[in-house]
Amino acid sequence: AGAGQAAMYAGLQELGVANGEDLKETLTNCTEPLKAIEQFQTENGVLLPSLQSALPFLDLHGTPRLEFHQSVFDELREKLLERVSAIALEGKVEERYKKLEDLLEKSFSLVKMPSIQPVVMCVMKHLPKVPEKKLKLVMADKDLYKACAVEVKRQIWQDNQALFGDEVSPLLKQYILEKENILFSNDISVLHNFFSPSPKTRRQGEVVQKLTQMIGKNVKLYDMVLQFLRTLFLRTRNVHYCTLRAELLMSLHDLEISEICTVDPCHKFTWCLDACIREKFVDNKRARELQGFLDGVKKGQEQVLGDLSMILCDPFAINTLALSTIRHLQDLVGQDTLPRESPDLLLLLRMLSLGQGAWDMIDSQVFKEPKMEVELITKFLPMLMSFVVDDHTFNVDQKLPSEEKGPIPYPSTIPEAFTKFLQENRIACEIGLYYILHITKQRNKNAFLRLLPALVETFSDLAFSDIFLHLLTGNLTLLGDEFALEEFCTSLFDGFFLTACSRKENVHRHVLRLLLHLHHKVAPTKLESLQKALEPTKQSGEAVKELYNQLTEKLELRKPSPAEVTETPSMELPLPTVPTPASR
Repeated sequence: AGAGQAAMYAGLQELGVANGEDLKETLTNCTEPLKAIEQFQTENGVLLPSLQSALPFLDLHGTPRLEFHQSVFDELREKLLERVSAIALEGKVEERYKKLEDLLEKSFSLVKMPSIQPVVMCVMKHLPKVPEKKLKLVMADKDLYKACAVEVKRQIWQDNQALFGDEVSPLLKQYILEKENILFSNDISVLHNFFSPSPKTRRQGEVVQKLTQMIGKNVKLYDMVLQFLRTLFLRTRNVHYCTLRAELLMSLHDLEISEICTVDPCHKFTWCLDACIREKFVDNKRARELQGFLDGVKKGQEQVLGDLSMILCDPFAINTLALSTIRHLQDLVGQDTLPRESPDLLLLLRMLSLGQGAWDMIDSQVFKEPKMEVELITKFLPMLMSFVVDDHTFNVDQKLPSEEKGPIPYPSTIPEAFTKFLQENRIACEIGLYYILHITKQRNKNAFLRLLPALVETFSDLAFSDIFLHLLTGNLTLLGDEFALEEFCTSLFDGFFLTACSRKENVHRHVLRLLLHLHHKVAPTKLESLQKALEPTKQSGEAVKELYNQLTEKLELRKPSPAEVTETPSMELPLPTVPTPASR
């Protein structure tokens, strides 16, 4: 109790104001306690002549003096808080801050007194520069640090990177976790996937909002956060840090914080790209604008390429660029134009290449645009276009009246060069994977089965990355009916997924997600062998075990009880023929 009392009166003595300890001392050393109390009340009460006659009136009503003083105190504190906020806005800048500094000087010794603390904190909050000594005292005391406003914390953080790092770090961990939860979500849908939320919606997320609030208009803190993001991206290669880099800048842009936006050299580029991401397409006008920014990087300022590459490495940017590339290739087929003759397509490749090269650029600190491989443009893209042509030809053939020679089969082989490109060239691999997503979304089973074998070995295992598998599983729901065919399942599971399940935990998780969603469509014999093949091992993580248990439960529920097996399920009974009105 003694400690609590001490806190209540912390700092009063330094100001020459009597506190509980003084009263105790007075009463211990006096002969007439009642007189002493009266004197103490007179000396330390509210010094208003008119009040002296009113107080006995309150006594008659049984209102304790404490209650009266407390209500006066609360009222005065509210008035003082309002006044402080008003002073912070009135008069000349130097004068108003001088007043606040004087007030802080007088009141700071009471900062630990719970009843006065809000006033001291309010004064500090309105001071753009709290004296260094006071900041150090706040920083040294956990409770004070916790209690002070973010405006004061910013002043502490900007000179204490480690402390700021401690505050930011849990938020960054939370952000990455949220992204991974979406990628591994049990809801598989082609309509709602990782890339569905608009940029504006994503920026409303808790982490982005908290970081925006912590940074305020402070360029130094903004730079620190960017430095953390760069370092973490280098350390982990996790591309979600690139998303956060762009989201943070655009969140400050939404709030029109020009103090930061005007000094970030990526601002206008990111703003333009953000509009493309919103539309999931890079139109010609914006393509010109983006090209202008890239061409405008001056000698001596190449370092900005490191930042631009990080903005382009954001999966939402890559997704937009890749979707636009596929769309361009289809248009070129219709126009009989080669990829090398399309400046828009070349720009998309240039940006994809800059984004995919982000890690290497930041790691090596060599700031120049990656060289584009000529063969990507002269060989790989025309090859993709030939696949589009194969589909057109096949579809036309199907519609022609068949001669004696019978229907023309769908081409089943893939050029060796295609597989080689997917293994050796990062950009080719990215575009190839997006082409496969595209044909799956079109429910083009033939093209899907033809190209699937090329995915077993890809550049840096991109075909087994979470983002691709998340999108692929979503698109495969459109081919749900094909899962009843043994041949389709063998190609998809044995030929692709199971080749990596044992060495890649994430693939194991994605296959289980897919089966949880589609198990009722899979051929029963196949389902049984898959259940065996996908059984978790001792090394498997919790997530895999949990998914496997969910799947097992679902399959248990589906097994018919022995009694039911003998009867014909009612669904399969022949329907009685009902004559149509016309035939009566």
